[in-house]
Amino acid sequence: MMRPIELLHVEDCAGDVLMVRQALAGERIPVSIHVAVDGKQAVDMLAGRHFDPDLILLDLRLPKLDGLSVLERTRPNVPVVVFSASSSPTEIQRSFELGVKDFVTKPLGADEYSRVVSYIVRKWGAGEDR
Repeated sequence: MMRPIELLHVEDCAGDVLMVRQALAGERIPVSIHVAVDGKQAVDMLAGRHFDPDLILLDLRLPKLDGLSVLERTRPNVPVVVFSASSSPTEIQRSFELGVKDFVTKPLGADEYSRVVSYIVRKWGAGEDR
């Protein structure tokens, strides 16, 4: 059995956290989800090396420290996918300058949301060593 993908989901909206959990519950690839509810907690988790995630799913609009600031302070060595309601060209450009692998605007419908989350984890979380 393959080890689970360690996903750090940085999200302050409990509904979005639940939707991601539900989307990944049916995946054939096992996923262990760790949640940071604000930018400061994400920075602390990454700096403290509580675990080494395989993938970071990052919202931009976060309390305490926004997603771009998280990227600036941590510069993760794992794939980061911004998953945000934002579609600001400035935020998209800055995200890529800070090393994100993809920038995905959150879909409105539950089915599309689930499909997109599954795609992100399959594409970016399942590395060659898996």
